[in-house]
Amino acid sequence: MVFDDNRAFIKALEKSGDLVRVKDTVDWDLEIGAIVRRTSELLKPAPFFEKIKDYPDGFRIFAEPLGTHRRLAIAMGMPADTPYRKIRSEYERRLAKPVKPVVVKDGPCKEVVVKGKDVNLFDFPAPMIHEGDGGRYLGTWHAVICHDPTKDWTNWGMYRLMIAGPCHLAGLCEPYTHQFDIFNRVYAPKKRNMPIAIAIGMDPICSIMSASRAFGRKSEVDLAGAVREKPVELVKCETNDLLIPSESEIVLEGEMLLGETTLEGPFGEYTGYRSDPRQPSTTYKINAVTYRKNPILTVTCMGVPVTSDTIVRSMDYELLIKKVLKMNAIPFVDVYVPIESATMMAVIAVKPVYKGIANQIGHAFAAARMGVYNTFVVEDDVDVFNMQEVIHAFASKCHPKRNVHIYGEAIEPSPLNPFISQEERKWHMGAKAIYDCTWPIDWEGAVPSRVSFREMYPKDIQDKVVQNWTKYGFEDQG
Repeated sequence: MVFDDNRAFIKALEKSGDLVRVKDTVDWDLEIGAIVRRTSELLKPAPFFEKIKDYPDGFRIFAEPLGTHRRLAIAMGMPADTPYRKIRSEYERRLAKPVKPVVVKDGPCKEVVVKGKDVNLFDFPAPMIHEGDGGRYLGTWHAVICHDPTKDWTNWGMYRLMIAGPCHLAGLCEPYTHQFDIFNRVYAPKKRNMPIAIAIGMDPICSIMSASRAFGRKSEVDLAGAVREKPVELVKCETNDLLIPSESEIVLEGEMLLGETTLEGPFGEYTGYRSDPRQPSTTYKINAVTYRKNPILTVTCMGVPVTSDTIVRSMDYELLIKKVLKMNAIPFVDVYVPIESATMMAVIAVKPVYKGIANQIGHAFAAARMGVYNTFVVEDDVDVFNMQEVIHAFASKCHPKRNVHIYGEAIEPSPLNPFISQEERKWHMGAKAIYDCTWPIDWEGAVPSRVSFREMYPKDIQDKVVQNWTKYGFEDQG
């Protein structure tokens, strides 16, 4: 089963051993961030903070909801130990059947309503996540919702949000985002602010869709319904016409301001670095807040992978890469974006039926707005999910001179990439590399034989060894 809200998901994680209730009082100022960062780096269960300094009982924080593949599997209603390959396959299968949402009259997110001058964003325990951050970030695992009336399309996106005052937020709104496009194409020419809603603490599948970038102008709520295999219930905001998930923990209603910026950042980001400076950023005015009684703020602590964001982004980028490969008719077998790479690296298995496949991939990627900078192209006898095999293919097949292809004028979609220069950051340009880890196609008869269990022994011997593995005294099948 999938979950209608975060509270049911929390119970499921606790039952499976994938959540820890932190009952001691913890400080919103760095202590929570430090705990979450350590759990992420050690791949420990998700922390659920029940008591937060300076805040009343009942105001809680749920951190890294999807910070491991186990939690991702549980969120999709699958056994916790499901291999990632199967999780992604099921995710793709469900996405093929979008499910429209249903609009309801009321929902738990309306249990408390605060409007106008009574709005105070500091009422919520937004943490100071990293030392050196520009402020307290209320939005790290959420959805910013805006509507394009010219296309009758509503976009959900996840863009960081720093508290800039009792009723103001500031955050990144980069030119490659749908939010930026809608605002500058539809609202700015009419000299109007853009209505927005910010939903925090949605069910885990809605959060995945908000973080995703793989679906172009498709409505994320329809895709959330697809993965949930049931429609998302939406309810209308109090002060604008936007619809938000009715089971959200916290909803902020407001507007993206025209012509106003606020200094925002720096912030420790998903790349594992704090690389962007404090700078003028988009400003949001919050006109109303609604929330559930005893609200639960969802938080991700960006940094060295793995985090909820990198888990979702990696699967997201795999779908994007597959799309690019299909568009260019490249004979690929599978794709993997290792979660440890913060989506900056990919492994692609291909069927080498003609020369220059790796170079063809490089040209396709150089023009694509994807933050994948180092790509390893392997043959279809390599399991892309097995980094032991990938590293061996790289070390043994990638000629340091002939097989490394550099594309120095590639489109750079994100200013957060730590290794680009200030000039590249300004013009959204960078570089990408392809490592060709395949044998030359004209080496017929000269390809070395790989010495492995799968290739060096007859099938009947392999089967016998596998069947008798535990008899030999080994604990599991490996």
